[in-house]
Amino acid sequence: MLASVPKGSAEMVAAAIRTIFAQPDAHHVHEQLDVIAGMLGRQFPKLERMLRDATEELLAFTSFPVSHWKKIWSTNPLERLNKEIKRRTDVVGVFPNPDALGRLAGAVLVEAHDEWQVSDRRYLSEGSMALLTQASKEVTPAQLLPA
Repeated sequence: MLASVPKGSAEMVAAAIRTIFAQPDAHHVHEQLDVIAGMLGRQFPKLERMLRDATEELLAFTSFPVSHWKKIWSTNPLERLNKEIKRRTDVVGVFPNPDALGRLAGAVLVEAHDEWQVSDRRYLSEGSMALLTQASKEVTPAQLLPA
């Protein structure tokens, strides 16, 4: 989105968009997106269209319990996994062909998956995951969207 606004306005636009995600609950997140899209749309109509067209994707996290939001936003697990793939491929140095690189990266991913399956430490605990079934019985994402 920042690529569609002048560089001098990028910091202001980024700060405004961040306020959408700083809301305490799903209802306020949806309201804030509407407010920010309207406010930015006066100066940047293209940006407003982008925000409104991507509303469902941008706010998909609101269908999860609030306690999950920070972990959903975080890229830490992905960064850690990429770092491990890089560490393992750096040891080899030069690969004979792209398939060899794919096999090694795939092996690292399978190994990480196996570790996640048997590990006592979970990124999202069983207790917090139980909230998902509770939340889905109480409110659906479609019910949260403004009429």
